[in-house]
Amino acid sequence: MGFPIWFAVIWALVLLVGGGLLTTIGEWYERLAKPSWQPPDWLFGPAWTVILGLAAWAFVLCWDAAADSGDTGWLIALYLVNGVCHFLWSPLFFNIRRPDWALIEVPFLWLSVLSLCIVLREWSVFASWLIVPYLAWVSFAAILNWKIVALNGPFTGRRAT
Repeated sequence: MGFPIWFAVIWALVLLVGGGLLTTIGEWYERLAKPSWQPPDWLFGPAWTVILGLAAWAFVLCWDAAADSGDTGWLIALYLVNGVCHFLWSPLFFNIRRPDWALIEVPFLWLSVLSLCIVLREWSVFASWLIVPYLAWVSFAAILNWKIVALNGPFTGRRAT
């Protein structure tokens, strides 16, 4: 296996495992008012697995074309920035218990995913389409995050039990 496959696999696994470890669904979360259209909790893990797997595949598909144009650093940077934005949301929402702060972070995550959709198109149109489910899911999650903030009012950051 070459570098692009290793990078893509490690990137996806770090985001999946790290995201899972940073997502503590406990009593605080269970007590939040949530919209009736929120998917069941068990769906989030499989959804993220598929989405990040597709994004990793997109990286591999783009690697050779990016290498030919001398843009591998740009491709890696896009994925690393997205990884940072991806990681910030869960601790804000679940660990610090500030869905309002997580909502402020969502546009940065969304823009990092949109950037992948747009820039990957330069190297592979198919790869850019593989990112669309990620963009759709983050868009849906942003609306869900907004609705949870709207239903629960302002958050103080106190760690309720």
